[in-house]
Amino acid sequence: MSIMGWYAVKTHIEAETKVKAMLLEGAKKMALEDKVGRVMIPTEQVSEIRHGKKIIQTRKIYSGYVFIEMLVDDQTRMLVLETQGVSGFVGTDSRTPIAMEDHEVERIMAELEEQQDRPKPKVLFDVGETVKVKEGPFENFEGVVEEIDPMKGTMKLMVLIFGRHTPVELEYYQVEKL
Repeated sequence: MSIMGWYAVKTHIEAETKVKAMLLEGAKKMALEDKVGRVMIPTEQVSEIRHGKKIIQTRKIYSGYVFIEMLVDDQTRMLVLETQGVSGFVGTDSRTPIAMEDHEVERIMAELEEQQDRPKPKVLFDVGETVKVKEGPFENFEGVVEEIDPMKGTMKLMVLIFGRHTPVELEYYQVEKL
């Protein structure tokens, strides 16, 4: 017996959730549960500050794509291709499924595992970038980003205070790009 592989499927934008539900429902109706495994829409948590409040949203990492674990045969291929909202498989020919490489699947799974429970900021900063402090005791000061800790959502800035460069640790939401 062959083993299942992972396949990337192109969908219409904003149709990913509907496509996932229809694929799982179609597999059940056609009794293909033994040939269709997981259907995945990789998402991430993104935080931003709006009106002074921290808001966490879920965002699709690969907008317009669904990943399906399946055993390819005529039935499963047609299940995918005939699902409303599906444009085709990712590959040289959109009608012929080409399995994703193991390292690609492992990278996506590791990405999802790593960011779980840790929202990442919507605005990203770079070391060496000059930013403006928009909140806290150093409000309206400008500083240069020295270090970034994406896991904690903090950064260390060098801020000029009373003529001296002083390291200040702030959270992402307390600064803005210039």
